Amino acid sequence: MVGVPRSGTTLLYALLNQHPQIALLHEGDLPLLWPLFLKRQGKSQWLERWNFWNAGLERHQIDITRIPSDVPNAKIATQMVCREYARKKRATIWGDKSPGSHGSLGRLMVQFPNARFVIIWRDPADVCRSIIRAGEDSRRFRRRGAVHRALMGYCRLKIGRDRLLQSGIHVHEIQYQDLVRNPTEELMKICRFLGISFDRKMGSLHGADRSAVPPVGHNDLVKGENIVSSRQQPEALPINLKRKIERYEVFWREKYNDWPIFHPSQQINACRPPLLERVYDQLFYRLLRGWDLAVVFIYCFAPLALLKAYRALSAGERPVPWPLGRLGQVRQSPYRDGPRGSPLS
Repeated sequence: MVGVPRSGTTLLYALLNQHPQIALLHEGDLPLLWPLFLKRQGKSQWLERWNFWNAGLERHQIDITRIPSDVPNAKIATQMVCREYARKKRATIWGDKSPGSHGSLGRLMVQFPNARFVIIWRDPADVCRSIIRAGEDSRRFRRRGAVHRALMGYCRLKIGRDRLLQSGIHVHEIQYQDLVRNPTEELMKICRFLGISFDRKMGSLHGADRSAVPPVGHNDLVKGENIVSSRQQPEALPINLKRKIERYEVFWREKYNDWPIFHPSQQINACRPPLLERVYDQLFYRLLRGWDLAVVFIYCFAPLALLKAYRALSAGERPVPWPLGRLGQVRQSPYRDGPRGSPLS
């Protein structure tokens, strides 16, 4: 299940996991860590590095005794972890909620050719507003380029979506506003897409298991019992960013007739972004994504003790070793601002 960050993926994750046959990880992100398996490592090493990445092992309470010792690649690791998580729930459908994969649908398609993809779209301006507000309590969303990654990532997600459809992959698309307005109807559509019967619990957050969702401020709405789109808050978008988003919406509307992110009622009075702006924005986006990939490689191959020391220093804490050998005992996760997606963020 994919969308750009702050597009409603966590809400959809919580509602889908209400179904007894569905077990989704919350940003397990193992496919993003494919370099981790370029150098064959023992089970304890890749599990510890994955857990250090975003506490995925701890948050999902994976029993590592059921993970084979020899895991050759990220695909097999993902399958093993997801199936183990689904086994605890006795679910038959497993997967991952992964906004970080919005630019990697082509690689996921190759790794999992029989997978079904659910893509959630949200108005780009609302996404950027949400990122700016989430940055008040999360370094992940305060980092340089967070808004730019999301805005330009919209087009990358569209390109990936087209590639899936052209390859005959099953894709279901949903609008965030439709989800919060009528969750029961939208979840019924997803159940038909997955070939399972609808469960009435899916239409509400009441009793939903959100134990894998970090308890941070920007997740407050999904931690509640009621489905709400947003709170009434002052405008968060700077005027220049708002104008940029409007320009790109005009450009995308003209270029892509089949892109389902715009409601028919939307009227935007703006010009297309000039060529120079588009070239600069794409170069900056590629630079940011290149840095993200570099961080993954640094994380996968740098001495873990050094990375732990850096993270502890940046957080003003003392490093705590992860007790891999003490099964069933999990220390408190250090991810107070949510899965970081980078040990250097």
